[in-house]
Amino acid sequence: MSRVGKMPVTVANGIEVSLDGTCLVAKKGNLEKRLETHGRVKVSIDGSEVTFSRVGEEKQDAAYWGTYRSLFNNIIIGLDKGYEKSLEINGVGYRAAVNGKVLNLQLGFSHPIDYEIPEGLEMKVEKNIITIKGTDKQAVGQAAAEIRAFRPPEPYKGKGVKYTDEHIIRKAGKAASK
Repeated sequence: MSRVGKMPVTVANGIEVSLDGTCLVAKKGNLEKRLETHGRVKVSIDGSEVTFSRVGEEKQDAAYWGTYRSLFNNIIIGLDKGYEKSLEINGVGYRAAVNGKVLNLQLGFSHPIDYEIPEGLEMKVEKNIITIKGTDKQAVGQAAAEIRAFRPPEPYKGKGVKYTDEHIIRKAGKAASK
């Protein structure tokens, strides 16, 4: 039995939740997030709590039960507090700057990299730290992963783009032979 699916999702103040057919709708101000369940789970809204239950007794039904509960919980947290990821740039001459809706990166290649900031995300650069904020957990994580993929950290000097909480295991260089 799903431990995740059993827990109700508590809706924060200021967020309105409604059911539109098989689609869960969460609104806060002018922001609206939708989660299409395709009828794979039963949803009940009781005031400020949303509970999910299984449609059948199949193994796949249990998987959907926990998955849709987690996805909807991520939507509520995103609308309430938002999500944030930080990336750190290490390396001589490695720089980043935000110009309008474009993140300009100089990562040691012969050309600068212009990364188009996705809709709904906000990026800012302070010294060598890139901060990505947004209400969609998946979009924030995906943008951070794409930026990191331009120049992943290398194990010898630690140069590249890494998450601020990531630890790079360093390797020793060539040992001098005698």
